Amino acid sequence: MPMRGLTIILAMPDAGRWRAALTLAAAQAALGGRTRVFLQGEAVVLLDRMEDGEDARHRALGLPMIAELFDDALALGVEIIACQSGLLLAGLEASQLDRRIAFGGPVSVLQTIGEDRLTLL
Repeated sequence: MPMRGLTIILAMPDAGRWRAALTLAAAQAALGGRTRVFLQGEAVVLLDRMEDGEDARHRALGLPMIAELFDDALALGVEIIACQSGLLLAGLEASQLDRRIAFGGPVSVLQTIGEDRLTLL
């Protein structure tokens, strides 16, 4: 039986939740499941600053920093989706972000959820 997909919705610009979303997404993708992370609304600002106050502590403990988690997740096939309305709210343009990021909105994410499990962080 194929593994169910996982769609994670990150609804606020919290770096700890972003770290958790990337970690869970990478784990799901490593197990062979379809995985998407949708940064809704103001959460898209996290795509413009790939660091947080915990990076140094994580590095000292031999754990990856947020930028490394982001790259690892994408390398494993995780789809990162930025909210188009969130870009406007954050004053960002798509051209400012990593080219590997997709763009959409709540409707398109929910229309394509299929049998995915849905997690809200």
